[in-house]
Amino acid sequence: MTSGLPDELPHNPVRYQFKNKALLEEALTHKSFVNERKGADRRHNERLEFLGDAVLSLVISEHLAGRYPQLSEGALSKLKAGLVSESSLAAAARRLDLGSSLRLGRGEELSKGREKHSLLADALEAVIAAIYLDGGLEAGRGFTLDVLDEELNRIGSSQTKPGGDDYKTRFQEWCQLHHEALPRYIMVKESGPDHQKCFEVEVEIASQVAGFGVGRSKKEAEQMAAKQALEKHGL
Repeated sequence: MTSGLPDELPHNPVRYQFKNKALLEEALTHKSFVNERKGADRRHNERLEFLGDAVLSLVISEHLAGRYPQLSEGALSKLKAGLVSESSLAAAARRLDLGSSLRLGRGEELSKGREKHSLLADALEAVIAAIYLDGGLEAGRGFTLDVLDEELNRIGSSQTKPGGDDYKTRFQEWCQLHHEALPRYIMVKESGPDHQKCFEVEVEIASQVAGFGVGRSKKEAEQMAAKQALEKHGL
């Protein structure tokens, strides 16, 4: 079990120096560690996790709204959901190697708690809150955007592709999020000579037509149908 904490976060690209090192200790202390030390004057990180969730939401919302003013509220919400998801936060926490400095109880140690997505994501949110409390919003913002730089760059790359992205993939992700189902593409009509075919496709979700597309190939027609479906939902 890890005993003691460094003065600064291990492998932290921001190299943030805490004025109040107790905040860092609290952020990296899991409740299992405190529960096994009854009577100890220690705090676990759930308080900071709660605050960090709010700081993270504010920073990411502000950043996306400023960087992508052309996107709808729905599209911005989708981007934000991906950035603040457990898997995204856990990946960022692993890049910082937060797991090696977590204070865990014996049970969590034995169940490989240092590798768990949920514990790592929670710890990162707690660290964001600790930096916010120690250095203010600017410090919290700087750390958050820096630690999620890889995810933010990935989004930026996808937004600059011709057509904005792969429409079928985007519509499928939206359907899974809002309907917990996959879209269904139906060939409505095929016409023209072999060298100049024209395909007409409808896309359905929950037995309702969501979009219509025309193209020189089935793939192109499906992409256009997905694009129309996305536009109908302001995406």
